[in-house]
Formats: sequence, structure tokens, C-alpha cells
Amino acid sequence: MLPPVRGARRGSLPGGTPFLPRARRRDGTRREERVVDETKTIAVTDASFESEVVNSTTPVLVDFWAPWCGPCRMVGPILEEIAGENAGRLKVAKVNVDENPGLAQRFGVRGIPTLMFWKAGKLVDTTVGAPSKDKIEEKIKALL
Repeated sequence: MLPPVRGARRGSLPGGTPFLPRARRRDGTRREERVVDETKTIAVTDASFESEVVNSTTPVLVDFWAPWCGPCRMVGPILEEIAGENAGRLKVAKVNVDENPGLAQRFGVRGIPTLMFWKAGKLVDTTVGAPSKDKIEEKIKALL
């Protein structure tokens, strides 16, 4: 067992799992999470999937993600940029698999992030994992 870290305050997560608090910057301030004021993506649920994706007149990129998923958090800002750059031509939707497990099961999502490309109510392409912005844009060009 490792000796305790001197000066570190300990806490516990539910279930009694210990953790150390977040690192501080050199100036002593805590790191802050980046907060996006306006999102260009739309959140889709089990109830709104048909109307937002299947019945959409514009092509839709659907991101199946979870807040605890590291690669999903890497892809998130890229999708925000893509949604802003293609506003009006492409709709970018996000499905939280923890809150909407029925959709993940319905489309056979086994790994996240999973990106699904829809056009005219039909699934055209699927990518599993965290692709680069260039790879996503290639698939969007083929979709449009």
C-alpha cells in the first residue's frame, strides 16, 4: 500500500471509494470545466427521435454518447463546430445512452461514441469510436 500524500485532502465517492480532489494551477486556483453557453446540437430522446431524426427533411448526424465517456467528451466540441459550420444544411443530434437505453438497444449501439449518419429517414453510415474532424467531414460531404 502506498503512503498517503502529504497535504492532500481525501474525500469519498458513493460506495466509499476514496479520491483526491482536482489538481490546482500554479497560481493556486482550481481548474474549471469549460461551459458552453449555446449549444448548436440538439438533445434527442426516445420520444423525440422519430420527429427529429427519422422525419427530418435535412440530413442528420446522431451522436450516441455518455457523460462519463472520455472519447465522447473529445468528440463533443468537434460536433459543436460541425453543427455551427453546417447550420441549415445538417442537423447534429446527441443521444445520451444512459438516459435513453432503448434507442441504443434499438440501433445495436455496443460502443460509444457511435456516430450515425441519416438521410431521408434512412440510416446511411455508422462510425464507432472517436474519429477526427476530417473523417467526420468526409462522411458529411458524402451525405450532402
